[in-house]
Parts: sequence; C-alpha cells; structure tokens
Amino acid sequence: MKEQALALLKRLTEAHGAPSREEQVRAIFRAEVPAACEADRMGNITCALRGRSERPRILIAGHMDEVGFMVHSITNEGLLRFVPLGGWWGHVLLAQRMRVLTQDEREIIGVVTSKPPHFLTAAEREKVLPIESMYIDIGARDKKEATETFGVRLGDTIVPDSAFTQMANPDLLLCKAFDNRVGMALTIQSAQMIAKEEHPNTVYCTATVQEELGLRGAKTVGEMVDPDVALILEGPPADDLPGVSADERQGVLGGGVQIRLLDTTAVSNHHLSRFVIRIAEEAQIPHQVTVRRSGGTDAGALHLYKRGVPTVVLGVPARYIHTSNSIIHLQDYLSALQLVRMLVQRLGEESVASLAPWTM
Repeated sequence: MKEQALALLKRLTEAHGAPSREEQVRAIFRAEVPAACEADRMGNITCALRGRSERPRILIAGHMDEVGFMVHSITNEGLLRFVPLGGWWGHVLLAQRMRVLTQDEREIIGVVTSKPPHFLTAAEREKVLPIESMYIDIGARDKKEATETFGVRLGDTIVPDSAFTQMANPDLLLCKAFDNRVGMALTIQSAQMIAKEEHPNTVYCTATVQEELGLRGAKTVGEMVDPDVALILEGPPADDLPGVSADERQGVLGGGVQIRLLDTTAVSNHHLSRFVIRIAEEAQIPHQVTVRRSGGTDAGALHLYKRGVPTVVLGVPARYIHTSNSIIHLQDYLSALQLVRMLVQRLGEESVASLAPWTM
C-alpha cells in the first residue's frame, strides 16, 4: 500500500491541473478507480461502488484542481502577464519555474522574472511585488514567437514546475499541489479498497473541479450523487511553522489525519464529527482535531445540498501550501486512508440516521 501510495502521489502531484484544466488529473482518476465513471458538464467525475444497500449514499470527495494562473496578455517582448487562479502571495513567486499548458496540450517551461538585488532600490527591497506587475519569461524573442512558434494563447493555464521528491526522511514528501492531490490520491485508493470489501451502503468516490475558485464543482456534484453523508478529503495547511505557538498547532506533520470541525465555509455536523473521532480513538488511528479561523473546502457547498448533508473534512496537513513546493508526511496519509475505510464500514442506515436525530 505504501509503494502504491507513493507512485500515485507522484503521478497526481506532477500532473497539470489548474482550475478549468483538470483533464490530466481526471484521466488518472478514471484509469485508477475500479468502477465505471460518470461526469457532469462542469467536469466533476464520480464512480459508484454498490454495497449491501442503495442507501445511505456516502460521498467521498476530493478536488482535482490546484492553485495556478492564467495567461492574461503577452507583451511585444514575448513575456507573459498572468492572473491568479486561487490564493497566492507575491513573496513566493519571483524566480520560480512555471509550466504553461497550451491549447494543443504542449507544456512550455518558463520562469517568473525577477530583478537581481543589484538593481533594487531600498524601497523595492521592502515591499512585496504585486502579481499584476510580474511576468513569465518563456524564452521567446517576441510576441510572434510566443504565439506562433510556442503556441501560447490568452487563457492558457499555468502551474509551478515542481518534481515529486522523497526527502532525507523518506516519509516526508515534497512537491507542488498537495492541496489537493493528496485528497485525490486518498479518494482513489479508498475506492480501490472499498471495491474489494462488503459495505452497508453505496459509496460514491468523486473528483471535483474548481474548488480553488469558490467551491464551484461541489455546487453541482450534489445533483450527481444525492448524498446522505459527505467525507471531504483535503490537503489543509500545516501549523508546525516558525512563529506559530505550540497551542495553535492543530496540524502537525506526523500527527495523523486531521479532523476539521470548523472553517469559514462550514461547521461539521456535530454528531458526525464525534462519530469520526470516536472511531479514530477506538482504532488507535493517529489523528488531530482542528478548529480553523480561516479557509474553506468543498464542504462549504455540499453540506447545504437540498435539505442538508452531514459533512466532515478529513485532511493530510501540508506545509507551505499555495506555493511551488509543499511537504506532507506519508504516515498522515496512511492514517487518513485507514480512517476512511473504517468509516465506510460503519456508516450504515442506523448510524447515518443518528447524525440528524431531530428528524427522527
């Protein structure tokens, strides 16, 4: 399972999957899940794993897209101006390699331009350069070469160029896009395991689009699945960073799967979150509970579907998300996988009914 996870994470993280161009990730999902897939017109894709009963329907979902950029304009000198797709901080961008995905599926390597310190004024050294003032150099002599030879067009999407790497501690994994390719890998591996076992429900393993642009895919995926419970699998920000106090660290690498109770888009169903924590405790699955002051996930859209869907977010903490390189701990990933598998076995008709006792 460990080697399978590493291989899958490498394929997923190195794929190009900016919002609206998730097709490389979608192709991996379709090839890896053990059942026929159905897609909607937004680009969400799901496979159904039938158990002993049609109901309850358990949705396991991760989003395919990563934060990226889109080509906004091309200068006469052949430099690309770009706009962000998702949340970026200008400090993390200068001199970073980027991959531009053209309309004919070529990937063009470039680098975000930067001035050497010799050319900076004292005032420039002290400020963060705004993204609208940045350019990507793809090595074109001029606009004609950028468009006609390299094939770059307005609207082409851009992601960081980052190789999947096992660090000196081989359980620490370094790459772009763990938000949220780690959730995608969990969704796929969960589907592969669930397909081999009996379960008291029907499980829908789903990959959503455009989460980074406002949970857009999740707003239509409810219609595909009509879920009774939703487990959202994510790559949330880790807290074990310089300057974060020990009592604020709720997402530590190596601390286990993260169980999120609150963010700005959703409050987890109380009965479901306690059910999840109890199972993790009983099975001695390493876990950490978090209450967030910021952020959001597909739970924000899915928990509001129709009459409401009990929803919880399970995450693998990742340091430095929304940059060109982030880090996760493999054991946190395996803990999340174990917890999802156990939840599917326990979410039968009676337990799911108990998640909204006021309706009984």
